[in-house]
Amino acid sequence: MTKAVTLLYLLVPGSLGAVAAQDRQVLTEAELVQQVQQFHPVVKQADLLTQKAAADLLTARGAFDPVIEAGTSAKTLDGVNYYQYTNPGIKIPTGTAVNLKAGYEKTDGVYINPERTKGVASYLGLELSLLNGLLTDKKRTALRQANIYRQQNAQERRIMINDLLFEARTAYWEWAGSWYLYQLYTQYIDVAAKRTRLIALSFRNGDRAMADTMEAWAQLQNVQLMQADALATLNKRRLELSGYLWTADEAPYLLPDQYVPDTMALAALQALPDTNVLLAQIEQQHPALQAGRYKLDILEAERRLKWQNFLPVVNLQANLLSKDYYQYKNFSWPYLENNYKIGFEVRLPLLWRQERGEYRNVLIKIRDNTLALQQKQWDLQNKIRKYYTETVQLQQQLRSAREMVRTYSFLLRNEELKFSQGESSLFLINARENKILETQQKLVELQVKYRKAAYAIPWSAGLLAAP
Repeated sequence: MTKAVTLLYLLVPGSLGAVAAQDRQVLTEAELVQQVQQFHPVVKQADLLTQKAAADLLTARGAFDPVIEAGTSAKTLDGVNYYQYTNPGIKIPTGTAVNLKAGYEKTDGVYINPERTKGVASYLGLELSLLNGLLTDKKRTALRQANIYRQQNAQERRIMINDLLFEARTAYWEWAGSWYLYQLYTQYIDVAAKRTRLIALSFRNGDRAMADTMEAWAQLQNVQLMQADALATLNKRRLELSGYLWTADEAPYLLPDQYVPDTMALAALQALPDTNVLLAQIEQQHPALQAGRYKLDILEAERRLKWQNFLPVVNLQANLLSKDYYQYKNFSWPYLENNYKIGFEVRLPLLWRQERGEYRNVLIKIRDNTLALQQKQWDLQNKIRKYYTETVQLQQQLRSAREMVRTYSFLLRNEELKFSQGESSLFLINARENKILETQQKLVELQVKYRKAAYAIPWSAGLLAAP
């Protein structure tokens, strides 16, 4: 029996998990990640960001849709037809400073406005902003910003999924570690219970003292307490992991009892990425930095618009006229000189206080976001360095912890040999065994920390979510 106890302490997490999983179904980390990516609400919310950006872009493009307009008015009094006026037309924005328009006016009646042409007159013209609004205006700025928002929201989607997958992986390995410890204590309880029965039998036969019986019983109770604590932690971790489990019908569910973690993977080390490559790529590839640059592009578009407001507003409206329905005959320069309608609108602020305030406000926002982007980049680079250093240190600690398990196992075997020769006591054997359990618990905790730190490196680089 003592050899069986010794072998139990030499078990690595992978072998223990393999035995426990014989009649159960293993939930691997890859399967969890796949399910989270397909069904988790956060992923669907992230997809809504891109859909919203597409809807906003469609809204901004709507400002450049052609518009058909029509108006009519009439007045009749005491049987006298004062006037009837109809003016249908179409306006076509071009996406530049020029807007095209065409239509006709139909006027009839006894008392009509002298400015109107009696009968039918058609027109073909344009509206042009000569200074303020020539390079950009509110509609074109909104369209440009909507295009940038679409790209920015795609990066925001990556950020959300990157964080979600890191949290899900963290919950998985914490569940795996707590499950392994519970299985370890459960198996050891069987060994401690058998020992207690054998010691009690030896006591009844007069081969052992009463103190040995109580010592064995106390050890069994100690491990039972450890198992109860491990079970409470396991239930907690199981509920935390269930927070990432959703069905295709968008319904959450608890992790079934028959599912067990992949403890073989828990004991394995993984290849670490080259941090120099990550640090070189982070500026161009990290979604948070790309989203920050898109925000600066949005502010730059706003700055260009505010700069336009310092220019005078000079709008030109020019129309080529024709009698009847678009009968432009003998189109020539003399025709243009005698068949047109033209107008100018000029507006110039005297102090520009509103314009100066708005422009300064945009400059402050650009400066603030530039500093925040620089700080964000430095923080992300330091996170990669920190987690890489932590992972390497944990690798060293894992090697030390495994060596400690082997060392304490040797001491236990030596103590058992001395006990069989009457030179030791059950108290010392229990002390050796407790030390092995303590070291084994520390080993599992280090393995969970190692997994979390190893995944924190690509998480800090924004690589857990595909572009």
